[in-house]
Amino acid sequence: MSYKIERLYFNGGRRLIESGLTLAEAQAHCADPETSSRTCTTAAKRAITRRKGPWFDSYTEELA
Repeated sequence: MSYKIERLYFNGGRRLIESGLTLAEAQAHCADPETSSRTCTTAAKRAITRRKGPWFDSYTEELA
């Protein structure tokens, strides 16, 4: 079983961030504060928020 991470934008749309991950890898990624517009602190992530609005990263199981 593998998982993918997508960035979901509250204004609509999504972007694939990574795929082929284990559950532990996907959970670790999404636990990072830099994976949400609400908690990110880096200039690059804040710029994404200014351009695209609120967002967050989410993981789901990849279909075979």
